[in-house]
Amino acid sequence: MKRTVIAGALLSLMSTTATAETVGVSMALFDDNFLTVLRNGMVEYADSLDDVDIQVEDAQNDVARQLDQINNFIASGVDAIVVNPVDTSATQAMSDAAEQGGVPLVYVNREPVNVDTLPDNQAFVASDERESGTLETVEICDILAAAGKDPANVYIMMGELSNQAAVMRTQDIDDVMASGDCAVELNVIDRQTANWSRDEAQDLMTNWLSTGEPFDALISNNDEMAIGAIQAMKASGIGMDDVVVGGIDATQDALLAMAAGELDVTVFQDAAGQGIGAVDAALALANGEDVDQKVYVPFQLVTPENMTDFTTKN
Repeated sequence: MKRTVIAGALLSLMSTTATAETVGVSMALFDDNFLTVLRNGMVEYADSLDDVDIQVEDAQNDVARQLDQINNFIASGVDAIVVNPVDTSATQAMSDAAEQGGVPLVYVNREPVNVDTLPDNQAFVASDERESGTLETVEICDILAAAGKDPANVYIMMGELSNQAAVMRTQDIDDVMASGDCAVELNVIDRQTANWSRDEAQDLMTNWLSTGEPFDALISNNDEMAIGAIQAMKASGIGMDDVVVGGIDATQDALLAMAAGELDVTVFQDAAGQGIGAVDAALALANGEDVDQKVYVPFQLVTPENMTDFTTKN
């Protein structure tokens, strides 16, 4: 098999002469814009390699289904497994199954609860969520300060509460407020989960708007929820120049919303880069090579000023 090289932020994996032929991949769900980019990145990268087969399964947001998929991969004799976990608090059983089966396992994008106790042949490839919500919140604070909105009333939309990324991104907001890094005083009116979903976010925003409570900004854990909230605000006749909206992921739909003047802030998470890194790590582990157990791909702030740099990335 040909030698592959991980570029940019993934250089810590170095180059790998991988001998694995089959990689089983279990995705939390297919019906998610960001995870679709991540999945396609893995498939396209694997297709570009010699003699690498990739088998991708949809866990449909079901923890039991995902564990069954992992056990089936082990029973079928795959050389390595990549998992995008449904529930990051339920990963210990997945690690145990892979370890007992002697199959290397790599978690991608969502940090497993057992990340600090992974066996030697397991790893985690993602972006450091301590950066994501921090970049988003500080920029929103700066925009509010420039608009003279101090103090500012804000809503917070959270992702799935069982997901480490949602927990960390929300904690980032609180940390920015507590650290004094926010240029204005933020008054959080309410925070609720919309489970990463555009539709649920639209419903939640509609409920918030029905209270008549004035607000200055929405800080969302991801772009899909930010877009759903924007749709609800537009349907209610709220001018998007009057409210600051932030998300995370820099999806294509988010950049379209930014170009339309509706989304003010997002944060680029390199989905394809994470996918490539996960496949490279899986192949390296299957070949008995050493791999850093935590590989982070940096987040990048995206605003209307630099959005054109990201239009073809996610």
